Amino acid sequence: MSEPLVARMREFGTTVFAEMTALAVRTASINLGQGFPDTDGPEAMLERAVAAIREGLNQYPPGPGVPELRQAVAEHRKQHYGLVYDPDGEVLVTVGATEALAASVLALCEPGDEVVVFEPYYDSYAAALSLAGAVRRPVTLRPVEGRFTFDPAELRAAVGPRTRAILVNSPHNPTGTVFTLEELTAIAAVVEEHGLIAITDEVYEHLTFDGVRHIPLATLPGMRERTVMISSAGKTFSVTGWKTGWVCAPRELVTAVQTVKQFLTFTSGAPWQLAVAHGLREELAWVGGMRDGLAAKRDRLMAGLSAAGFEVYRPAGTYFVQTDITPLGFTDGLDLARRLPELAGVVAIPTQVFYDRRELGRRFVRFAFCKKDEVIDEAVARLARLRGAV
Repeated sequence: MSEPLVARMREFGTTVFAEMTALAVRTASINLGQGFPDTDGPEAMLERAVAAIREGLNQYPPGPGVPELRQAVAEHRKQHYGLVYDPDGEVLVTVGATEALAASVLALCEPGDEVVVFEPYYDSYAAALSLAGAVRRPVTLRPVEGRFTFDPAELRAAVGPRTRAILVNSPHNPTGTVFTLEELTAIAAVVEEHGLIAITDEVYEHLTFDGVRHIPLATLPGMRERTVMISSAGKTFSVTGWKTGWVCAPRELVTAVQTVKQFLTFTSGAPWQLAVAHGLREELAWVGGMRDGLAAKRDRLMAGLSAAGFEVYRPAGTYFVQTDITPLGFTDGLDLARRLPELAGVVAIPTQVFYDRRELGRRFVRFAFCKKDEVIDEAVARLARLRGAV
């Protein structure tokens, strides 16, 4: 039999997250790779999901999402960002942000269309673009004065006559960068000048630190009508397994995305949707406390990584700390990530797998800090073994 997998997906085998998680299990290592917390979300929100199940809400909910969640999302957008979306036609509930992204790309990009992405990028972006037959045009984020940023000239150079969209992730995984107003203004200028669509991944919108503010691209002048705004409950409320996300956009863009989404999953679980509606309305104070706790965990892990010999970049948001491994004498992050269980009993993610031009990310490794303090402390103690390992 010939290769059964279609050619456009053959570069996507087992994800690096699955590989590293399996490695952690096989070697009994501490997993600071995949970004999921080891504590649950707010108790009242969890109980709302349980109550919904017991109340019999176990059949198909409406395709666009239950009205309670669509209304809660619209309220949240207006309250936090001043953005007004009609919950009946401009808000669509999805099976997490990953489906929202894939459905958006499949709905809005023809084969051969080009999409600008900032590398390193979350791995599902490349897969979604390949499924659509779209072409990636990477713009590289590089460390400048302790944070990752892009050159506006490189962004402009990445846009051509076939460019259809730009995919923007802020707060950014895996670098931890939160785009500034100046950076977003540069992006918005390119989008407007070339008549592009912006697809924005904002799943870490509430997880920013040190007083840094998340600014949605859609809030900039002229951008609401050009932006497909994506977020989810997983990171905000520590319920990544619920896979409940949403799209906010002008009606014609939401209609396009829903046209595709209805043939992917049709809808998602009603109990989680009702619980997330409760979360958006009642649990954001809990989120604030979690954010403060995460900032402390970030600092805890950063201190340990620095003491172990890594060069550490201070993230302004997300779950992740980006490190440079060259001060320790290592040169290849993928090789080091595969050896870390043996060397230190810890698993991390090699950042180079999130680049088109992998050599640009070869020296970076990403660690997650969304773990209990005792887990971070033990990981740091183990990583101290790396000094002198080369």
